[in-house]
Amino acid sequence: MTVIETIANWCWAPPTSSDTARRLAREAIADTVACLYAGRNDMTTRAVADAFGRQADGEAALVTGGRHSQSVAALVNGTAAHALDYDDNFRPGMSHASAVILPALLAVANRASASGCMLVDAYLVALQAQAFVGSGVAGSHYTAGWHGTSTVGSIGTAAGVATLLGLDAAGIARALSLGASMASGTKGQFGTPVKPFHAGMAARNAVEAALLAAQGLSGRLDILEGEQGFLEMFGGIGPLGYDINTIAQTREHTIETTGVMPKMHPCCGSTHMIVDAALDLMQMEQFDIDAIVSAECHVGIANYRNLAYPEPRDEMQARFSMQYCLTLALRRKTLVLSDFTPAAIESFASDPLLTKISMTHYSAEEEAAAKSNLPHRLTITLSDGRILETQRAAARGGLANPFQDDARRAKISNCLDDMEDVELIQTKLNQLDDQPDLHFLDVLFDGRAAAA
Repeated sequence: MTVIETIANWCWAPPTSSDTARRLAREAIADTVACLYAGRNDMTTRAVADAFGRQADGEAALVTGGRHSQSVAALVNGTAAHALDYDDNFRPGMSHASAVILPALLAVANRASASGCMLVDAYLVALQAQAFVGSGVAGSHYTAGWHGTSTVGSIGTAAGVATLLGLDAAGIARALSLGASMASGTKGQFGTPVKPFHAGMAARNAVEAALLAAQGLSGRLDILEGEQGFLEMFGGIGPLGYDINTIAQTREHTIETTGVMPKMHPCCGSTHMIVDAALDLMQMEQFDIDAIVSAECHVGIANYRNLAYPEPRDEMQARFSMQYCLTLALRRKTLVLSDFTPAAIESFASDPLLTKISMTHYSAEEEAAAKSNLPHRLTITLSDGRILETQRAAARGGLANPFQDDARRAKISNCLDDMEDVELIQTKLNQLDDQPDLHFLDVLFDGRAAAA
């Protein structure tokens, strides 16, 4: 039994999902719907949509308006979902899991006559499949420079799309194998418009892998662990490798054990532990921000490499700048979507605090020896000689420190800022398992339908 066959068998007959798993899936879907809509007018989203135009008889709706093929809809809507870097993180896949999964599933929802319950089922399958695929390469893949969103995301999401289309275990296995051939995307593109395109690319890959698998196209079933396969080619230094028995025996869903990490801050997740640590510190200590002499951030290797723009020149670079994000957090005690616009970047470009913020990182040996997630540490030195230190091992939003319902609703309302009936849409997303179809989401795509 190969790794892909083991994953496919699990996906075809998964353990019954708990009420908690389904609630967490509904929350993740609602968060991603909001991010997808908020990203509809981003330059990257518009460029991708304009490149392919529209098809009057297209099978799937575009968040930019109009319709197109299922592949192009997944591409455009996946790009939109990740355009503002406000969508969730998923550590087992080192990916922005939901920004790939939801657009891919929505692209085939009409063909599958999907109900809300079917969407939740397929989402849970795709997320667990991403966890299984990611388990063999883990952090080494990401640290090597691969963008898990478009590598692990392409492969694992294909299983969810295949499930929604009604493929059997053999069909899901074919989709996974095809997804492995489509996996690509390097983190060297972070801070450029190509980065959100990776999520759209992965969603499109997943749709096409499943559609091709449905027609019988197949590849090697050992392509994850076999010679010249995903593990060998993409694993980086010292990958963990795959444990088929652990995959086969998995009963508790990854969304309950590890969870996805929805974002409170619309910027790269590599900044979030330091930003949250700074917000914690300001609640505990009184100090003048202008009295800061230095702010030293100690982070992981991959996080350090992700944040390559100490002097950001545009909104994309700003999302990947520790200096910019921490300056905003210290100055304003919050980060919002309007902080990542050309006008905002220009306004903060001359702030002297940016030059006082520095980063260091753990060594490879320290990371290899760690038994759990290493904390990110913030050390602030003040002009009066005081040294303030704090750290965080996890950002807000995860299972250990989840968002409160009011914060979750506020984020969704902010993203759906020009929509009527926002409360009704949120209610139906909260009750997604009970929805007979997904037509209540049409208003987000064409602006003509009623949410009721």
